[in-house]
Amino acid sequence: MGFPSPAADYTEQTITPELLCRVDANCQVIETNTGYAVIDRSLQPADGDKVLALYDGRSQFAKWMGSTLITDDGEAIEGEALDEVTVFGVLTYTINRVKDDDRVV
Repeated sequence: MGFPSPAADYTEQTITPELLCRVDANCQVIETNTGYAVIDRSLQPADGDKVLALYDGRSQFAKWMGSTLITDDGEAIEGEALDEVTVFGVLTYTINRVKDDDRVV
C-alpha cells in the first residue's frame, strides 16, 4: 500500500465562507439587500453591538446601547416599547455583494 506522502504535512485547509466567518450551529446566515449577514444566536449583545431584531412586524438591524435599541433610521426603542421587541442574535459578519448579476445584457 505504500507510505503516507510527506507533502501531506504541508497541505492547508480549504478556505470557505463558513470557515472565515466562523459559522457554526449557533449561527444563521440571512440574505440582505446588499449581500449576507451572519447572526450568532448564542451571544448576548453588549453596548455597541448590532443585533437583528423584530419590531413592529418587521425584521431590522439595530444598535444595542445598554437598555436602548437604535434602529438604522435613528429611532430609539426603550422602556416599555422593548417588551414588544424580539432580538434574534448579534451580527458578527457581513458579506457584501460586489457585482449585481441580475442585469439584462
